[in-house]
Amino acid sequence: MTQPRQIAERLLDAQVEFLLAQVTGERFAEVIARDVAAVLAVGDTIAFGDVVSLEQGTETVATVVDRMGGAPILADTVGLFSDAIYDHIASNTEYSLGDVVDREPVEALLAKIFGMHQAQERILDRLTESPLVATVASRFVDKLVGDFVSVNMERAERIPGVSSLMSLGQSAANRAKKAAESTFVGDLAGKSATFALKRTNNAIQEMLRDAPVHSAAMEFWDLHAGESVSGLREYLTQKDLNELVQLCYEIAVTTREKEYFGVLVNECVAVFYDRYRDRSLSALLPELGLSAEDVTGEILRYGPAIIESAKRDGVLAGLIRERIEPFFFSDEVLGILGAE
Repeated sequence: MTQPRQIAERLLDAQVEFLLAQVTGERFAEVIARDVAAVLAVGDTIAFGDVVSLEQGTETVATVVDRMGGAPILADTVGLFSDAIYDHIASNTEYSLGDVVDREPVEALLAKIFGMHQAQERILDRLTESPLVATVASRFVDKLVGDFVSVNMERAERIPGVSSLMSLGQSAANRAKKAAESTFVGDLAGKSATFALKRTNNAIQEMLRDAPVHSAAMEFWDLHAGESVSGLREYLTQKDLNELVQLCYEIAVTTREKEYFGVLVNECVAVFYDRYRDRSLSALLPELGLSAEDVTGEILRYGPAIIESAKRDGVLAGLIRERIEPFFFSDEVLGILGAE
């Protein structure tokens, strides 16, 4: 009589061959479609909140942010991506900026930005509180006035006798300015600069509210929308783009390490959990923009190549055998096979 262990070995071989056949050729597509449908059918009976707690979801998201957010592969490729994009932009004349970005959302975005009067007023008010900003504004005005005077001096010097008069006036103005910078008058000038900045802020606010700034911005957009994307390289060099991307990446990486960022992430997780806790697992797929066909298609896109690679030299067969062999050689199975 055949020994139970010998029968178990034959059954094990048959089981391994059967499973290998399930992942070969057209049969693999049938199996995947069947199994995805079965999993989704089970998912329809399970609510998201029944299998995932808020604490578990928070921990998972925190792990993803912590591990993937600072993954070496991102640090290694972010600069390479920016260089590749710049190279492609520099050589691409097939697409215009308007082909890449639709006008409507740009118009809506600008309308929203220019309509955020509360934010504009707050930013301008905070700028007014800075003495350094007032100083910069004062110097900016001085520069405008100085350039205006310089241009007019060049014109006046062409008139006989006026050149000496302008030189005398300029000398007197320089002496007055030097005295003002080191006396009480200088302090008054600083306060005047702050006052002037506040007046300037008021003018800016009125302009943003009343003037056709939005239309002007859209005219600027329309001027560029018809040009090829290769024209964008005129705004910055490849080095500039690379450094900007690296700096933005550094800000993102360092920000995710801050405690407050974790608080914000946890708040978002809580909102998501409250909104979708009663949805079934399968119902979440459409919410993510996915369907059963999408899941099946992505598995079939990569699965066959992976399976075929694993089947070479008996690697896949060895893995299958390793996992089911304990069952066939268990005392329970051998006892069944040895029973009369």
